[in-house]
Amino acid sequence: MKQVTQHHFKAPWWAKSPHVQTILPVMTKVTMPTLERQRLELSDGDFIDLDWLRKPTENQSIVLMLHGLEGSAKSHYIRRMLQTCKQHHQAAVVHHHRSCSGEANRLARSYHSGDTQDLQHTLITLKRQFPSSPILVVGYSLGGNVLTKYLGEKQSEALIERAVVISAPLRLDACAEKLEKGFSKVYQKHLINQLQYKTREKVSHPRLGQHMPVTAKQVTQLNSFYKFDHQVTAPLNGFTGVDDYYQRASGLPYLSQICVPTLVMHARDDPFMTDAVIPTATQISDTVEYELHHQGGHVGFIDGGTPLKPRYYLERRIYNFLTGESPC
Repeated sequence: MKQVTQHHFKAPWWAKSPHVQTILPVMTKVTMPTLERQRLELSDGDFIDLDWLRKPTENQSIVLMLHGLEGSAKSHYIRRMLQTCKQHHQAAVVHHHRSCSGEANRLARSYHSGDTQDLQHTLITLKRQFPSSPILVVGYSLGGNVLTKYLGEKQSEALIERAVVISAPLRLDACAEKLEKGFSKVYQKHLINQLQYKTREKVSHPRLGQHMPVTAKQVTQLNSFYKFDHQVTAPLNGFTGVDDYYQRASGLPYLSQICVPTLVMHARDDPFMTDAVIPTATQISDTVEYELHHQGGHVGFIDGGTPLKPRYYLERRIYNFLTGESPC
């Protein structure tokens, strides 16, 4: 394991707060490039939507992006990475988790932090359509946890050449607990409101409502991730309860099994997490490079510019690692 602590990244004086690092990027989104949608039909009757920036030429690699909880191709970090790929004439595509592409999915269940089957379906599809194209993957937050778990499960059989994991909640129980404290509750409320809205829509659906484990009245009481995951996520996805879900879906135990060159990046001040997500040397395989920075917030890592036009360390580091170019 190679551990880097603030070797390349340093927050400017005006962005040292973890909340500035986390919130400012949301408020200063870059332009959304034109994307082409591809729908993948699944064997269970549901679907996955892929949004393509550019399809690969012969032997050209593909950068596949996995967004975080309730994110999409419109998320600030995805937009910036798409723009970076556009500047480099790089083939790139966004994998949307079920229900996150702007259209509700067809089943009572949607997605969760440990769901690697949908990612595998996307990867198999890309390999079938573009057999000569190496697949490079970056996962953010929840998408990073999914990616970590997938890499550890598949090991040498992973359909990925290189990977980057950003701000992943590798210990779901610790992260759920952190989001119930202090200012972090603001982030929890924002995300829970989105999950409650989608859940209410399914509860009221003529066909899906009968398969939902909660009533419309109960949905309003699910005001924390722990409660929501215990009463909705766990029963809809075959877990015995929230503790079973958090234990089986967390990515941390899978880090030691990864065989693909992978960069994992955390900020110690991430308001979504605690030190419990920080792996020890024995928990990481030799193919994993771990970066722990003192600052950076959650999927932030602003390293310059101005408050009106921040500059980011993230995209440079991700692109350079995925493509094997010299470190920034």
